[in-house]
Amino acid sequence: MNMAKLEMTVGVFMIAGILSLGYLSIKLGKLELLGGDYYTVSARFDSVTGLKPGARVEIAGVDIGKVERIALDPKSNDQALAYLKIRTGIKISDDVIASVRTSGIIGDKFIKLKPGGSETYLKDNDKIHETESAIDIEELVSKFIHGKV
Repeated sequence: MNMAKLEMTVGVFMIAGILSLGYLSIKLGKLELLGGDYYTVSARFDSVTGLKPGARVEIAGVDIGKVERIALDPKSNDQALAYLKIRTGIKISDDVIASVRTSGIIGDKFIKLKPGGSETYLKDNDKIHETESAIDIEELVSKFIHGKV
């Protein structure tokens, strides 16, 4: 009987340890099991060079969401559509400007939102109309070298 009690105690500690490890993995890995508290907006860009799904979305240097996915716009095959997941509770005016930026000199790309002055806010599945595409350094250097600046 004493051995069964010991085995039961070890089993309970093992299950508690595995559950704790799973919880920490999800929290530290920033995974979402049930979708999280987000709403999605889209933005159309001429170029999203270097931007990847999972990149951060920020306003005034504060992370407010992330890039969910990037796809070619089916309406015009020469533009990209970026779908942004924004945390619920963050209100973004409908005249916001979205731009693709680089953190640091050779850092990762992210989306920077500059709020406007409108009193109307974006809702789930709305579109951001004002965008600024990424600056392609290689293209600028190429134009400078070939004298087309």
